[in-house]
Amino acid sequence: MVDSKKLTASERTTDFGSAGSRRLLRQGFIPAVIYGKNAPVHIVLNAKEFTMKLRHFSETALLEITVGKKKYECLMKAYQENLMKGQIKHVDFYEVTRGHLLRTKVTLTLEGNPIGTREGGVLDQVVYEIEIECMPKDLPQTITANVSGLKLNQVLHLKDIALPLGVKLLEDVSMTVASVKSVKEEVVAAAAVEEVVAAAAPVAPEAKAKK
Repeated sequence: MVDSKKLTASERTTDFGSAGSRRLLRQGFIPAVIYGKNAPVHIVLNAKEFTMKLRHFSETALLEITVGKKKYECLMKAYQENLMKGQIKHVDFYEVTRGHLLRTKVTLTLEGNPIGTREGGVLDQVVYEIEIECMPKDLPQTITANVSGLKLNQVLHLKDIALPLGVKLLEDVSMTVASVKSVKEEVVAAAAVEEVVAAAAPVAPEAKAKK
């Protein structure tokens, strides 16, 4: 079940633009926008509160944002960060509507120790997120697949993964998620890549002999 987080914000009605945003940041606030079916809602977040809570958010965490007397249920879609200062500069949210299906991507994680790895194989995960459709109340923070029974040279497909109740997959069910490959195959594949790279490398012209 989704883990709902709560944030408090105030509506931003004036001082738009980059200069206004810089002033807000200096004062300890973060400019943000809530997008949805209606016109975007410009808001201001408390930088300290948001930065502290951001550590506990996943990309699919359903957030409850209180703006004055109104509450919005949102997904955080993106945020801009000044990496040099470690400062969040702007945040985009997307409002979801209860009772209406939503489409989003969730993280796919693997758990368990495959039988094949105990036989000398290596677990190779190739898909890390999948697109799903569900009601907001059923939105999972992650989809987990157990790979304990995966043997050497066996493949796990999307169709092999049990989804939570109320969640529909919007991907090709035949897609390969992970496999257990022999170490020998991995070495051969790596060698093949090295050969291709070496063949593609330009040959340096021979130096002319000094007279």
